[in-house]
Amino acid sequence: MTTVSLRRACVRHGPLEALHGITLAAGPGVTVLLGRNGSGRTTALRALAGVVPLAAGAVVWDGVDVTRTPAYERARRGMCLVPERRAVFGSLTVRENLELVSSSPDMALEAYPALVPLLARRAGTLSGGEQRMLALSRALLARARVVLVDEPAQGMAPAVAARTYDLLAGLDACVVVAEQRLPPALRERAAVVHVLRRGAVVFSGETAEYRRRTAGRAGGSPPSA
Repeated sequence: MTTVSLRRACVRHGPLEALHGITLAAGPGVTVLLGRNGSGRTTALRALAGVVPLAAGAVVWDGVDVTRTPAYERARRGMCLVPERRAVFGSLTVRENLELVSSSPDMALEAYPALVPLLARRAGTLSGGEQRMLALSRALLARARVVLVDEPAQGMAPAVAARTYDLLAGLDACVVVAEQRLPPALRERAAVVHVLRRGAVVFSGETAEYRRRTAGRAGGSPPSA
């Protein structure tokens, strides 16, 4: 029953504060951080992973304060971050990327059969959607306790995107994803939603409550504080 949370977390980029003392939690299953560009959703994900330091507040993992634990040590303990960009090693082949995580990539190739004919290709030559499949495959092979993914299905066809969310939801892990809008594959699935706006959390609740509060809003815009 892995849990991870930000508690009164502040992140600064130079003189600008990207997160204004936010508190949010994620447990088993899928948690979604929603928000437009500049909302702080990616920064929150990176703060959980330890990629960006907190100016104030704490990161708590299974009841233990890991704020001062470096990102590589969090990864060693079972936290996996899949960033939006540079999520694969472009100079290595698809097979080599997978073998960095596991000597047996069969599970990843079963999840994404489209990667099979690409095993000898350099990852940097793949399309955006293919690179996302490869990055997610590496996360699946890692068998992490906490999986943090920025825009998992970016560049994927709708059917592949739906399968991606099925795979993430099926993991025995705490899965946190950052998205601009609630993905269609999650609209009818039980998940926790945190909406961020300008570095603050303006809504936290289940997907059903989120849908009710956004019903009738143009474009499904997030609820106000």
